[in-house]
Amino acid sequence: MENGTYFYLMLFENIGYTRYAWFSLGFVLYCAIIFFNSLIILAICLERKLHQPMYFLIASLSLNSMYGTAAFFPRLLADLLSNTHSIPREICLLQAFVIYSYASNENTILMLMAFDRYLAISKPLQYNNIMTPKIVSVLIAISWMYPMFCIGVAAILNARLAVCGQKLWKVYCHNWEIVKLSCTNTTVNNVWGFFIVTTTVIIPLTFILYTYVKILIICKRSSQEFRRKAFQTCVPHMVILLNFSVALFCEVTLSRFDNLQLPIGLSIALSLEFLTVPPILNPLVYGFNFPDIRKRILYILKASK
Repeated sequence: MENGTYFYLMLFENIGYTRYAWFSLGFVLYCAIIFFNSLIILAICLERKLHQPMYFLIASLSLNSMYGTAAFFPRLLADLLSNTHSIPREICLLQAFVIYSYASNENTILMLMAFDRYLAISKPLQYNNIMTPKIVSVLIAISWMYPMFCIGVAAILNARLAVCGQKLWKVYCHNWEIVKLSCTNTTVNNVWGFFIVTTTVIIPLTFILYTYVKILIICKRSSQEFRRKAFQTCVPHMVILLNFSVALFCEVTLSRFDNLQLPIGLSIALSLEFLTVPPILNPLVYGFNFPDIRKRILYILKASK
């Protein structure tokens, strides 16, 4: 094929026999991600008691984790065992689309979860009339479709760029790294990228912060028992949000600022955190902290023996 139709993932060069250790670690982690997230989804689907907005959003989060990691881990594992680390440009753009739509989906789903908790705590009597199954379905659909549309447009804009290089200094296809290889004007890509960050990262995180501040104010004025129940449902969401926000911040910072003098191993670990830690942490946090989910999971595991 012509020059420019392939990209080369340079960080796989010269890893020697350590590749087998990394392959084993990656394989175990990916299996754990699939297993635990599948359990969460299965438990929520099978238990009618869990057919509530909060649990549907948790299932959506687990589905999104499986969606995002499916674009990363299989290719990573194949590259670790391969001596050549080239990837066709079209496949590279597809991988970048899935990975970044996963990250954007995560933010919008977390925003809906914060909104759901706010309504449940601030308007308990009107909650069921507001969060009807139809409304929840529409909100979840929008939380998936809007980020995918935005990232899809970015992928099209990236595909039209003429590139003057083929080396990507990442272990996966990265939108910004692809843009940096361009030898044509990238103003439109940069403007659209800023729009995506604003609408799928900044606005959702601002809204989430606002809702949790309002929840804290309500809890401060309420009884101790009310505060206990509110914190029981909100703390897991806040743990997930904090973890994902830190992971996303590390990825954005490392990709945009090349002059950060960090060891290559640490840079890789920080840039991959948003793809590896949340997908395994999310089901563990929800599985252990929500008794109804935990009971159903234990029932499924016992029935499978």
